[in-house]
Amino acid sequence: MEPAALERFPSPGKGSGLRSRRRLRPGELLYRAEPFAYVLSKEQLGGVCERCLRRNEHLHRCSQCKVAKYCGKSCQKEAWLDHKQECRCLKSIVPNFPPDSVRLAGRIVFKLLRQSMCLSERLYSFSDLQSNIEQLSEEMKDGLRHLAQTLQLYLKTEIQDASHLPPATDFFQIFTKVTCNCFTISNGEMQDVGVGLYPSMSLLNHSCDPNCVIVFEGYQLLLRSVREIQIGEELTISYIESLMPTSERQKQLMRQYCFECDCLLCQNQEKDAEKLAGDQRAWKEVRDAVNEVKYPKSKEDWEQVLARCQNLLSGNVGRLPDTNIYQLKMLDCAMDACINLESWEEALYYGHRTLEPYSLYYPGFHPLRAVQLMRVGKLQYSQDMFPQALETLKQAYNIMKVTHGPDHSLMQALMEIKEQCEAIMRVQQR
Repeated sequence: MEPAALERFPSPGKGSGLRSRRRLRPGELLYRAEPFAYVLSKEQLGGVCERCLRRNEHLHRCSQCKVAKYCGKSCQKEAWLDHKQECRCLKSIVPNFPPDSVRLAGRIVFKLLRQSMCLSERLYSFSDLQSNIEQLSEEMKDGLRHLAQTLQLYLKTEIQDASHLPPATDFFQIFTKVTCNCFTISNGEMQDVGVGLYPSMSLLNHSCDPNCVIVFEGYQLLLRSVREIQIGEELTISYIESLMPTSERQKQLMRQYCFECDCLLCQNQEKDAEKLAGDQRAWKEVRDAVNEVKYPKSKEDWEQVLARCQNLLSGNVGRLPDTNIYQLKMLDCAMDACINLESWEEALYYGHRTLEPYSLYYPGFHPLRAVQLMRVGKLQYSQDMFPQALETLKQAYNIMKVTHGPDHSLMQALMEIKEQCEAIMRVQQR
C-alpha cells in the first residue's frame, strides 16, 4: 500500500498524527520504510552483519576500523556511504566504542552533511521531528548533554569545529530528537538487533492497545494493521513493551516521551492484578534476578543463567502463578537458556508454561505471541510431537499472517516447518 493511503493530520492534544484515508482490514501492509540512519547494537557486534542485520557466524571485518563486520563484499559495498566517515571515528577511539545512541547520532550528522533527500522523510522530515525539550527532566537533560560531549569527542577526527557542521545543527538537539523518535530494530524472533530513525513513522502516536504493529525485515520497517480501521481513524502503535503494570508503563512513557497515556487500558488499570499476582517478596526477587541477566555469550554464561532460573522457579512453586509477569519473564529466560544449551525437552517444558500467560497479555494479533507459538511448535517438532506441533504452528500462522504478512522471511520459515510436519504425519497415517 502506498503512503498515499495514509495522511498526516493534527491529532488533538498530541501534535501531529497519522490516519487512514480508507477502510483497512487486519493484516494490511500500510507502509514500508527505509531508515534515515541506523546502527547495529553494541551487544550484537561480531555476530550480525552491520548492513543487512542478519545473523552470520562468518563475517568479514572492515580492514580499516576492524570493528564493522559484514556478510560479504556486497553488504560492505552498500554500507560504505554510511560507514566511510564513521570508520575513521571508530578507529580513532579504539579500544573504546561509542554507545549506540552516539554512533547513531554520528551517522545522522554525516547524513545531514551529505544533504541527501531520504525516502524515509516522505511524510515527515528529520528537521520536522519534535524533541520535547521543554518537558524533559533535568536528569534526562544532563544525560543528553553528556552524550553530546561524547559525540563531539567521537567525531573529532572528521569534524574539528562547529563550522564544519550543517547550519543550525546542535549535538544536544540531535539527542533530544533521537531519544523520543528512534525505533528499536528487532529481528524475526523479536530480539533487539539495532536502533534506527524512520522520520515518517515518528508521526505515529502511542496507545497501550494499538491498532497497528511494527515489525522489521532486516533494516526495513513494516507498518501493519492488526484491527479493522475506519476511514479517518488515527493509526497507533505501542512505543513500549506492554508487559508492565500501568504505573510502570506511565513512568516509562513520561520519562522518555514526556506524556501521560490515557488509553482505556491505563484508565482501567487492566490486568494489573494478574500481572503482579502471588507473593510480593517472591516476585521482587525474581524481578531483580531477571533484570540482572545481561547478554550471555558463552555456554558457561547460559549454564549460570539456567541454574539461577531453575533455583528460583523451583523455590517459588505455589508462591507465584505463571501469569505473574516476572515469573513469566523468568520462564522465557529459562527457555532461552535451554535452547542455547540444546536441552530441547526442558526448553519445551518452560515454553509450554508461557503460552497461557501470553494469550492473556497478548490477545488479538500480536507479533510476540506469534513468535512464541512458533518457538514452542519447533520444540514440539524436535521432540517428535507432530500433532501437537502442527496445532501450535497453525496458531502461530494465523497470527503471523496478520502481524508479519505472507512475504516475511519468518513467515516463510514457519510455512516450511509446518509443511514438513504435515508431510511426516501423512506418512505416519498410511
